[in-house]
Amino acid sequence: MMTQGKRPSWDNYFMQMAQVVAGRSTCLRRQVGAVMVKDKQILTTGYNGSPSGLLHCDVVGCLRQSLNVPSGERHEICRAVHAEQNALVQAAKHGVMIDGADLYSTHQPCVLCVKLMINAGIRRVVYRHSYPDQLAVAMAREAGLELVQLAEEKP
Repeated sequence: MMTQGKRPSWDNYFMQMAQVVAGRSTCLRRQVGAVMVKDKQILTTGYNGSPSGLLHCDVVGCLRQSLNVPSGERHEICRAVHAEQNALVQAAKHGVMIDGADLYSTHQPCVLCVKLMINAGIRRVVYRHSYPDQLAVAMAREAGLELVQLAEEKP
């Protein structure tokens, strides 16, 4: 039986869930998972991969990788839908109210995802790994979207 002191914090609990979701990713460069949460309840999840019904990057290859595009640049030529975008789309598709929700992502969101989260009413993004996108950070700050980098929890 686990004692109270060994239970993960809520942030670490939902981050662990995001890490599990990332296991479904088909991206060749970065496996990202996202979990949307409100009132300590999971609303939706998403991982990065090609749109439904299309071949995945692990089958057809990665244009950004073949062109040596640095991280944080040229998102428009990426075949994949980002994990955060997929979590937002799942909410829209299934009629899930996400205004005021938190989003847990294995990686700091890019500017494209931040803009969507701002308009969707996400209040806080908790992430584990940083991502080189200062415009995303600046826009989140301007909109009052809290970005929190979560350190690894010690066992």
